[in-house]
Amino acid sequence: MKVALLGNPNTGKSSIFNLLTGLRQQVGNFAGVTVEKKQGTLKINDVYHQIIDFPGTYSIYPHSEDEKVVYNVLSNKDNTNYPDVCVVVLDASNLRRNLFFFSQIYDLGLPTVMVLNMIDVADRNNITISIDELKKHFPAAEIVTSNARVKLGKNRIIDAIKKTATNNASKTLFIDSLSLATVDDTEQQEKEAEIRFAKIDELLPSFVQHKPHPTKKETWSNKVDKVLTHPFWGYFIFALILMVIFQFIFSFATVPMDFIEEQFGLFSIWIAQTLPDGLFNDLLSKGIIPGIGGVAVFIPQIAILFFFLTVLEETGYMARVVFIMDKLMRPFGLNGKSVVPLISGAACAIPAVMATRTISDWKERMITIMVTPLISCSARIPVYTLLISLVIPNTTVLGFINLQGLVLFGLYALGVVSALGVAFFLKLIIKAKGKKKSYLLMEIPAYKTPRWGNVGITVFEKVKLFILDAGKIILAISIILWALASYGPGDRMEKAVDHIEQVAQENQVDEDTKSDMIASAELENSYIGIMGKFIEPAIAPLGYDWKMGISLITSFAAREIFVGSLATIYSTHDDGGENIPLKQKLLKEKRADGTPVYTLASGVSLLIFYVFAMQCMATMAVVKRETGSWSWTFYQFLLFDVIAYAGAFLSYHLLS
Repeated sequence: MKVALLGNPNTGKSSIFNLLTGLRQQVGNFAGVTVEKKQGTLKINDVYHQIIDFPGTYSIYPHSEDEKVVYNVLSNKDNTNYPDVCVVVLDASNLRRNLFFFSQIYDLGLPTVMVLNMIDVADRNNITISIDELKKHFPAAEIVTSNARVKLGKNRIIDAIKKTATNNASKTLFIDSLSLATVDDTEQQEKEAEIRFAKIDELLPSFVQHKPHPTKKETWSNKVDKVLTHPFWGYFIFALILMVIFQFIFSFATVPMDFIEEQFGLFSIWIAQTLPDGLFNDLLSKGIIPGIGGVAVFIPQIAILFFFLTVLEETGYMARVVFIMDKLMRPFGLNGKSVVPLISGAACAIPAVMATRTISDWKERMITIMVTPLISCSARIPVYTLLISLVIPNTTVLGFINLQGLVLFGLYALGVVSALGVAFFLKLIIKAKGKKKSYLLMEIPAYKTPRWGNVGITVFEKVKLFILDAGKIILAISIILWALASYGPGDRMEKAVDHIEQVAQENQVDEDTKSDMIASAELENSYIGIMGKFIEPAIAPLGYDWKMGISLITSFAAREIFVGSLATIYSTHDDGGENIPLKQKLLKEKRADGTPVYTLASGVSLLIFYVFAMQCMATMAVVKRETGSWSWTFYQFLLFDVIAYAGAFLSYHLLS
């Protein structure tokens, strides 16, 4: 069977999905669109069935691209995602609004299961629901209760799906005089809404009893909101939370990162010593393994970031952030809805750009799309943390604030401030289409304790996607870089080595120094060395050498490739088989005059460059698709890279 999971936002639909599927789930896109599609498998009587988690919507009639997916699937029986059973999740404490959407699904004639979720919230609010009375009005539906956050109701839902799938009872519609309206027929949609709500209001007292509390007291949630959504303290608390997150990223990820780096180094040496000498051995031990290991080492930091973001989302705090940021955003040509893509950009700019579809105003949506890549995404974390650990001392400020974590927070803050600045600039030059005033309309969910199972699954899925997406690109680029660094034109590399051996013999250089000189000469006279020397004049004013330049170019495919490229370049002509971490290799790197390559000036210059530069081909493709024009994509690329070059140039010369 195909089982559709439907419901309003904030009804616990994702918790139900995780409860039913566990880790048997995957994320993709609906056919023909870039809207995210979560699907999983449910085992019933040794048979696996497909569950599709559709985007949350308040009505079957769409007002955004996400909601349009629901309409397109349910209005077309030939659609590949057309369901055999619909499981509609309702918030038991807010039945009036939730029944509107459920009754629309019910009247389509599909086998339907009603899941009254968050029944514990209804109980706390003294709301009593009579299932028997409710069943009288929806006789063809199976109705069950659940509290998915604490894993209650799974078996009831599965039994209801089985009964619904085999139920051949005649269908009794909730409202039998209406047919599905077209997307553009707003008059018919409004008429239907009036009829449905009128009937729901008429019947609601028969199955819902709401007993008021003896003494009406201000709720705990409202008391907390007075602080977290305060016009001043709300921003301060949000900034403090972010700074704590970055402190954790540096303070607690060091041990697992060192362990991962050591294991990849040992694995590379083991491959080199175990396999027969030759091209395949070199490719694995000096190309692929160091390249992938250079990024895999940052998995602990990425996992910590996603963990905290998921916890903030699960508790309901992120909705408060959207609310308080609305007032701040408007002077810059944005609104509170822009915060969702901007916050999502901290994970990945691709879904963040797609999330702008909920913004109805064309000008605000375009500005949000243009500035979202300035928010530092998880792909920048490997670059940030490597460079910070190289050039920023591991000391504390005020005795307890880690300086490296503070710098990381500063880079994220710089991205946010820059996004607002660019947004204000674009507000002045982009001409609006029409004069329709935009507004922020959203639902603030109740505070909840995070469901740690949900948090774990989300972190696992995000890290897995990061590894797979980055891994494919790193694998390809590592092979290319290894080939370019291992070979050179004609006998140029051999002549360079002969010259070094002659110089070493004349000057009686020790074997370790001679080995380093030979490795450096081979690399400089390889294809990649020649390419690097060619571009070096353009990047020298920023404080970069040609190896940084090559890594900069490859990282335009994806930012995290910078670290993998450096790892591959420095491993191709090795240091005698020693397991030296990449950080130590970079610290040993010297210029022709004997000065270190990685200094405070060059390191900060690189950090500033990566804050601004548009270095993600996938993001550029999505921007083109969302704006419908390569012109916007080109202007965005040009603007950000000019700012990146200028910022890196200024920072290098100010700190030199």
